[in-house]
Amino acid sequence: MIVIVDYGMGNLRSVQKAFEKVGASAVISRDPDEIRKAEHLVLPGVGAFPQCMKNLTGLGLAEPVLEVVRSGRPFLGICLGLQLLFDESEEFGVHQGLKLVPGRVRGFDKDMGLKIPHMGWNEVWFRKDVPIFRGIEDGSYFYFVHSYYVDPTDEADVAAETDYGIKFACAVQRDNVFATQFHPEKSQAKGLELLRNFAAL
Repeated sequence: MIVIVDYGMGNLRSVQKAFEKVGASAVISRDPDEIRKAEHLVLPGVGAFPQCMKNLTGLGLAEPVLEVVRSGRPFLGICLGLQLLFDESEEFGVHQGLKLVPGRVRGFDKDMGLKIPHMGWNEVWFRKDVPIFRGIEDGSYFYFVHSYYVDPTDEADVAAETDYGIKFACAVQRDNVFATQFHPEKSQAKGLELLRNFAAL
């Protein structure tokens, strides 16, 4: 069973519906025990990093999420669910993350002359062979909405990059942890293929 973590911030139903479209059963839950039993775990998210971390911790969900990751089961972070995996974020001050992927979440430079948030379709270039990208062409377009981006410490964690004023990591993979800055559930056929690949892990 795929469990989508409900910590009060995220487009949960759209993620669930996208999995259903590819024939995968997914439930939305904030029950720590149900999360611990997940065969696949998904951490979506929209909103601000500090509030999301506060919700995760306050609802007692951070530790169950970490337990699933440590067990080696497949994990997918989406948008803010990617950013929460990092050591810390500079959004509204410096805030600690889940520390599953070394690195920092940084804000786009407001002086680079581009609209912030970065919103819309953008090309994604794969940097390593990752199972969730199987069957998807390099340079495919995915849908983004974000004002902050991840800066991994270890280049080996970078699964894909995109360009918006700067080149930045838009997907990471570390062992059983996969995460994307873009929204696969909003990315039409390519996004559905990614979710199908994740469900098949």
